[in-house]
Amino acid sequence: MDRLTSPSATGASGATKPKKARRGKSGSSGRGRANIRPAEPLIAGAPTPEAARTEPARAESPRVEATPAEAPRRAEPAKSRGAAPQHAEQPPPAKPLPSGNGAQARAGAPSPGPQQPVDIEALSRNVARMVEQGGRALAAYLKPREEGRIGSEGSDLIADAVKTLGHVLQYWLADPQRALQLRTSLGKSYLDLWASTAKRMAGEEALPAATADPRDKRFADPEWSSNQFYDFLKQGYLLTSDWANRLVRDAEGLDPHERHKAEFYMRQIVNAAAPSNFLLTNPELLRTTLASNAENLVAGMRMLAEDIEAGEGSLKIRQSDVSMFEVGRNLGVTPGKVIYQNDLMQLIQYAPATPDVLKRPLLIVPPWINKFYILDLTPEKSFIRWCVAQGLTVFVISWVNPDERMQHKDLADYMHEGPLEALDAIKKATGEDEVTAIGYCVGGTLLSITLAYLAARGDRRIGSATFFAAQTDFTHAGDLKVFVDEEQIAALEKHMHERGFLEGKSMATAFNLLRSNDLIWPYVINNYLKGKAPFPFDLLYWNSDQTRMPAANHSQYLRGCYLDNRLARGAMDIEGTKLDLKKVKIPIYNLATREDHIAPAKSVLLGSSLFGGPVKYVVSGSGHIAGVVNPPEKKKYQYWTGPNPHGDNVDAWLAKATEHPGSWWPDWIEWIKAQNPALVAAREPGGGALKPIEDAPGSYVKVRD
Repeated sequence: MDRLTSPSATGASGATKPKKARRGKSGSSGRGRANIRPAEPLIAGAPTPEAARTEPARAESPRVEATPAEAPRRAEPAKSRGAAPQHAEQPPPAKPLPSGNGAQARAGAPSPGPQQPVDIEALSRNVARMVEQGGRALAAYLKPREEGRIGSEGSDLIADAVKTLGHVLQYWLADPQRALQLRTSLGKSYLDLWASTAKRMAGEEALPAATADPRDKRFADPEWSSNQFYDFLKQGYLLTSDWANRLVRDAEGLDPHERHKAEFYMRQIVNAAAPSNFLLTNPELLRTTLASNAENLVAGMRMLAEDIEAGEGSLKIRQSDVSMFEVGRNLGVTPGKVIYQNDLMQLIQYAPATPDVLKRPLLIVPPWINKFYILDLTPEKSFIRWCVAQGLTVFVISWVNPDERMQHKDLADYMHEGPLEALDAIKKATGEDEVTAIGYCVGGTLLSITLAYLAARGDRRIGSATFFAAQTDFTHAGDLKVFVDEEQIAALEKHMHERGFLEGKSMATAFNLLRSNDLIWPYVINNYLKGKAPFPFDLLYWNSDQTRMPAANHSQYLRGCYLDNRLARGAMDIEGTKLDLKKVKIPIYNLATREDHIAPAKSVLLGSSLFGGPVKYVVSGSGHIAGVVNPPEKKKYQYWTGPNPHGDNVDAWLAKATEHPGSWWPDWIEWIKAQNPALVAAREPGGGALKPIEDAPGSYVKVRD
């Protein structure tokens, strides 16, 4: 790709021949070093937005497994969310935007050849078009607020952030000596930076005052190091962010929850303030803008307007090319039938793929916060398809996307109309009195509640259970606890009372904020500043397919589990039945994922001790999604098996555990077969007793927020 000279290397006369910048010795350590590591991605293996494409992706086989380095590159015009379906004629790809070669020249890379100057007329015209699209975006933002459809969105979170960080500052400013320490620590870091920069400008070797972690992709462009101006900006940011994080870390008098919140809010500010997020302080963005005569900004503003319109006044950042996927067409396509439904769920039975199947059917209880097809993505990634191929009769609950009519549905309703009615339907369809069950995330919490409820009543219809990244003890419940305290829950309940439900975008925003450097800012840069459509990726398409939550259910879940931890304490009851997990004696396979920040491995380990029967604790590599959805054929990651689970020290458990390469799926199926290896003839959906209602994946899953 042709590259234009970086503006930082171009003289005032407009000449394009770059001057050689004098460089000091670059080191990995130095005085005042700020080494801020980026958080592990929530969705491991997701391609970064920078991985643009060179040819159209095929919907039948999207390249969803490519790493950022492997992902094909191409730049497309921004696509509207109302884009035509894949079978319709598509517009040809836009000409790729050229980038400057200033960084290449400074790094010693060969020059690509003659450069062309900026077209001032085209640049001016595109700036005007960008302003026009910006007006459209502003109108889309203001219209629902003027009409009263959106109130003070996000004000409660901002108020809590100001209050929490105010307590941190109060500690430092209340004492004159601490206030002096606050100023001098930052001032000394800046003096070190200036001294290092002055030496480099004088042609001397100098160690940097701060170095970015090599894995921090925000500063991957060579010009962040080779260009003294951008290197100064980068180091100043790293020093300041390290200082800001130390403000929270070293502040005394904060309770653990308030410190957790302060760390979270400070992280959001630090991530948002990165110079990589702004046009004039990001060398790659500036080169691209001048090389394309600001065509990238026009396309970016157009996408920004479309995303605000799609969010009905709120920014709904596109993380994947939504036109490339459709549930029932290339996602969730394992053959099966909906054999039962009620107000809250559809029950899907999948068609057999083997002549004989295990006698004990499998019931999967997915989370209602997301949609079940995370376990049935493309065929090569589908856990459900793989289970069918192993000889299991698979049933899956597909939760409804609730509206205001279901505002009074609580956890008891979800238990009765979910797994309990599913057990009745499975009995009719197969004649079996006993099943094995899987619960994923909050679906696992509901399954544990159901197991305790059945145990209290002497009901033995579930013979064994598996939990995927699910919590029963919320003592170490991860980063989502930032949003859970009495004040925040009360404000949320007031909001849900007005609507009858919590909007899907609220939970999506919370999850994205947990990893803003992976799920927000890279897409802001790629979509709205580079003007590139995101790469099609099935996991991120699913991640953006949001669901609502009934007011009663969500309030009861937050208070009963996150705030009061009633299930772990034995203080939860359902309709007068006290829930005691110690009465659950069945075998349990409890899967944690090592890099999980939603259901941390530490939390899952602690919860393993609550059950009264044998528990096999297994830890998978990667995070909440990729650690679970890890087909054996991919030969990715690893998993650990080890001693019986006790306490909450994951590192101590891992020290005694055995590491195995690849997926944990084969280990799990062997465990399943060991519980009951008996075989029967394959069963067709419904078994003749229940008439199929419609083809899988059903209609409930297709209702979007």
